Amino acid sequence: MNITPSGIWKDIDNIRQTSPLVHNITNYVVMNNTANALLALGASPVMAHAETEVADMVNIAGALVINIGTLSDPWILAMGAAMIRAKERCIPIVLDPVGVGATPYRTQTARALIHSTAPSIIRGNGSEIMGLCESVATKGVDSTSASEQAIDSARELNRKFGAVVCITGETDYIVSKDAMSCVKNGDTMMPRVTGLGCTATALCGAFAAVNPDLHLAAAHAMAVMGIAGEMAATTAKGPASLQLNFIDTLYQLTETHIQDYLQV
Repeated sequence: MNITPSGIWKDIDNIRQTSPLVHNITNYVVMNNTANALLALGASPVMAHAETEVADMVNIAGALVINIGTLSDPWILAMGAAMIRAKERCIPIVLDPVGVGATPYRTQTARALIHSTAPSIIRGNGSEIMGLCESVATKGVDSTSASEQAIDSARELNRKFGAVVCITGETDYIVSKDAMSCVKNGDTMMPRVTGLGCTATALCGAFAAVNPDLHLAAAHAMAVMGIAGEMAATTAKGPASLQLNFIDTLYQLTETHIQDYLQV
């Protein structure tokens, strides 16, 4: 896969021009940050998790993002219904299996969701991606496995469900049937900000809404996440200011920034 600054910029420009609606069923911890990141990029976020309206919301969305961070039984029903409708509409489904492997409840939930309706993209850290395939000890939503350790699991998930699998970590790996890409952008302070992984998943949704090549969509999203994180860290005094700078950087991002920072 050829990941280029011009290709990434084409997607960003498309997002900014068309403002695709990204429907998020996501966790309480990150709703505000996720919505602000999508708005800063140029997309249009909506957070809707009531089972009675998710199908209607999917009807007007360009992508569906499912994040299992704060699970409850009613939300699981809504996630399943939304995924079924998204599959019927042939719009991309991005799944974030937050904390898979930490408890049987979330591991079984994530596995049930992907068996019921295969997602288009799965984005998680190394432990989460491995936990979708086998029993792996995790530290809540923090990875105990380096991203490269999950490559075989990502390939298994791709073979089984057809999803592009994005493993995030110090190096991000994007795995699909015939290709694997590596994105090396980012900053060591980023894991100190809660929910940036969830933001990465939401950005995958925005890029997938405008780019039908889902491997490139995920890779472009990861590159933008990493570049924005690096740029934000240059003036951040700590995690709180990094979070603010990150949103501003997404809003101010230019093609020149991508050319200067991209490491793939």
